[in-house]
Amino acid sequence: MITGQGITKTFRQRGGVLGGREVRALRGVDVAIARGGAVSFIGESGCGKTTLGRILAGLESHDSGEITIDGVSMASLRPRARRPYFRRIQLIHQDPYSALNPTRTVHQALTAPLALRARQTGRPKGWIDERAAELLGLVGLDPGYALPRYPHQLSGGMRQRVVIARALTVDPEVLVADEAVSMIDVSLRLGILALLRDLRERLGVSVLFITHDVATARYIGGDGELYVIYRGQVVERGPVETIISAPVHPYTQALLSAIPVLHGLEVPGGQAVTPVGALEEDKHDAGCLFARRCPFATGRCTAEVPVLGRTGDIPQEHACLHPERRGVVAMPAGRA
Repeated sequence: MITGQGITKTFRQRGGVLGGREVRALRGVDVAIARGGAVSFIGESGCGKTTLGRILAGLESHDSGEITIDGVSMASLRPRARRPYFRRIQLIHQDPYSALNPTRTVHQALTAPLALRARQTGRPKGWIDERAAELLGLVGLDPGYALPRYPHQLSGGMRQRVVIARALTVDPEVLVADEAVSMIDVSLRLGILALLRDLRERLGVSVLFITHDVATARYIGGDGELYVIYRGQVVERGPVETIISAPVHPYTQALLSAIPVLHGLEVPGGQAVTPVGALEEDKHDAGCLFARRCPFATGRCTAEVPVLGRTGDIPQEHACLHPERRGVVAMPAGRA
C-alpha cells in the first residue's frame, strides 16, 4: 500500500527573462494505491501528473507532504534506507527511444540490474541469463531475437516492451506508466496496453497510469480509481466508470467532451462543455483554479476555494462549488 498525503511541489525558474517565476506543479495532492490495484491520473499537459509519478517513484523530491509505503513514512528514513522501498516502485518512461542506452544490447540492459538482484537474493550467476530470457518472454518478445540486439535494431513497440521488462527485473510492486503508449505507433498501442493489464492480473502488481487519454485509463484500470488533476490539484476522484458516465466537475466534463466521436457509430453527448479560455499557469487565482475557464463560474467561484469532497447524492469526490451531472460522453447511435 502506497499513500501520498498533501504532496506539494513548486518549480522556480532561475536566471533569464523568466527569473523568479514560480510554477506550482502540485497543490496538496492525496493519493492511495492499493496492492494489485489501478489508479489513473488524467489531465492536460502541464497539470502535474508526471511530477507526481516521479515523486512517488522516488525520482523527484517534494516540498511538503508525506509518502508512506507499507505503513512506513519515507520522511522518517535516511536516503539510503529509502532505496529498498522506492525500488518497489518502477517508472516506465514515456519515450522508449531515450529510456534505453543506445550503446548497450538488450542483454546488457537487463542483466545489469539482474546481477544486483542476484547478489541481494543469493541466487547463482546462471539465474541471471535465465531470468532475462524469462522476462522477455513475459512481455511478449523472443529472447533469442531480442537479447543480442541494440535498441535501434528494434521497433518502437519492442523497445517499450524491453523497457517494461527492465522495470520488472527488480520484482516491483508498483509500475508507474507515464504516457507509456503516447510515442508508439497507433497500431502497436493496444498490444502494450494489453500487456500492462495482463501483468497486473498475472503478477498482482499495482499500476499508476498517467495519461491524457480517458479511453486508455479505462482499458488499464476500469475497476480502479480515476483522478482528474488540473493545475496540480485533484478536482475529481472516484471509480473510473462513475466519473466517465456521470462527471460533475466542469473540467472533467471538458476533457470528456473533447473525445472524438465515431460518426455513424456514436452520437455526441448532449451537454458538451467547452472551456472559455486558454490555460494560464502563472495566474494566482484566489478561488477555484478553473474559474477563469469555466462556463458556469459565478462570483463565488472566483472568491472561494472549493475543497475536494462529497456533496449530496454525488458518489465521487469533487472540488466544485456548483457540481452538476452532465451527459458529455458520446453514446452508441442505437442507444441515443
